[in-house]
Amino acid sequence: MALDGFVISNLVYELNNTILNAKISKIAQPENDELLFTLKGANGQFRLAMSASASLPFLYLTETNKPSPLTAPNFCMVLRKHIANGRITRIYQPHMERIIHFEIEHLDELGDLRTKTLIVELMGKHSNIIFCNSDGMIIDSIKHVSSMMSSLREVLPGRAYVLPATQEDRLNPLEVTEDAFMVSVMAKPVTITKAIYTSFTGISPVVASEICHRASIDGDVPTDALSADEKKHLFHNFIWLTDDVKNHNYSPNIVNHGKEPVDFSCFRLTEYVGGADAAAHAAGGLEFSYSMQEYDSISAVLEHYYASKNVYTRIRQKSVDLRKIVGTALDRNRKKYQLQEKQLKDTEKRDKYKVYGELIHTYGYGLAEGAKELEALNYYTNEMIKIPLDPTLDAKANAQKYFDKYNKLKRTYEALTDLTEETRAQIEHLESISTSLDIALTEDDLVQIREELMEYGYIKRKRSDKKAKVKSKPFHYLSSDGYHIYVGKNNYQNEELTFKFATGNDWWFHAKGMPGSHVIVKSNNEELPDRVFEEAGKLAGYYSKGRENDKIEIDYLQKKNVKKPNGSAPGFVVYYTNYSLTIHPDISELTLLES
Repeated sequence: MALDGFVISNLVYELNNTILNAKISKIAQPENDELLFTLKGANGQFRLAMSASASLPFLYLTETNKPSPLTAPNFCMVLRKHIANGRITRIYQPHMERIIHFEIEHLDELGDLRTKTLIVELMGKHSNIIFCNSDGMIIDSIKHVSSMMSSLREVLPGRAYVLPATQEDRLNPLEVTEDAFMVSVMAKPVTITKAIYTSFTGISPVVASEICHRASIDGDVPTDALSADEKKHLFHNFIWLTDDVKNHNYSPNIVNHGKEPVDFSCFRLTEYVGGADAAAHAAGGLEFSYSMQEYDSISAVLEHYYASKNVYTRIRQKSVDLRKIVGTALDRNRKKYQLQEKQLKDTEKRDKYKVYGELIHTYGYGLAEGAKELEALNYYTNEMIKIPLDPTLDAKANAQKYFDKYNKLKRTYEALTDLTEETRAQIEHLESISTSLDIALTEDDLVQIREELMEYGYIKRKRSDKKAKVKSKPFHYLSSDGYHIYVGKNNYQNEELTFKFATGNDWWFHAKGMPGSHVIVKSNNEELPDRVFEEAGKLAGYYSKGRENDKIEIDYLQKKNVKKPNGSAPGFVVYYTNYSLTIHPDISELTLLES
């Protein structure tokens, strides 16, 4: 995620063109670390949302309202007391930092005009919203930071506000000269990308990598690996990007991987999509796994990105307990499987002991008393071998000793073969549940997964645990040729789709040799176009454990040839005749319908 100084500069530019001189009509604090301002000005009414969340800090214009608590928190009451009905007179970003200052004029209790400053610091876990008077003294903040919490900077009422000490030894990217670039950046004994983002305020690793990509330079090599001409070329690409900031030439966008947002920027990120490599990539018959969606404003980018990202973040938080249960069970079964395989390998010498016993029976009649070995012809291999003997036992007892070892290992082998197969099946089952957790997007999707874990004893079912009502439904896609494609989100849905929903002539798809969703294409008893097979294969690849792979092999066949073994776990199938295709799991062009 690149909420860096360049994105902030785009945001400040947008705010200056929309809410500058607007009046603050409402102030709300819907969450502990979040504020929502309602503003009215010459350009109309706006809502300004901001958050000091440690995981997802943000600030953007929005049309969405959020309910507020019945009793306003203290920080909200302080803001209402001082700047309710105030007017935003200045919005600026200091030193290209991830900080926005809002200067606000208001009337005090005596009717005199005063100025206060609201400072929004969007700096990851150090994010904060700080309210100061005209002398730069802190009135209050949404998060209090004492000297016990930070030895570098206190953020408490009555303290003087100081900028975070992040820019002291860094250059302003909008003011750097070529000499400074060469001396301060290119002289660092680190990779080129790191040299760039550690030398300037406002530049994230994503932007540093993008600058290297635009210059056709590998950002992971050391700075001293570049020639003088290459360093000059890199500097020119750096300047061309900063010129876009100076001239306010922004291109707000979100980069998606499949349906999941992975990054955003105020510039085109050519290292993900587009640029000079796109034609070569396409000419090679490959498709990009990333797609870029452009927006009219950076606020729209931030709102859409955080709304989408919150879905993934929230569901991952909700599934932490389930992931821990599955992970623990997987670790335990994998260790057990390794031990069982080792023990199984130890039984491989059982036949040797059987042969030893037989050979002693055959040739041991002439053994001298106290002999320590017998040299005999192995009539199975026609080779001479030496058989160790217990000198305290006669030939018959030595032979019986080897037969006893053989029989013990044989029994162990027979028992372990079944146990190892059972453990392997449990691992495959748990891996499929783990993949289902990766696919889940809503709390309803987790209900069936929890139910499956209860059914198979991984979670103890309490008396109060009633069978949950199923609300989650499979993903429903429409192919480019108008055919309906369904994707199971978990093992129960896979079972339902394959053996109850699909008919014999529908087509079934699954990633080869790895956990993943069952994908069903409703054929309507028609011959499917080639493009439908390709699109269904992409879905089978994307909704599998291998979704990050560049290429995945997909098995597909008609549903009537898919069988379910008796007593197997839900979603487990076998098939013996199938077709295969190799795809790149990019589903960005496919249409997801409402379930």
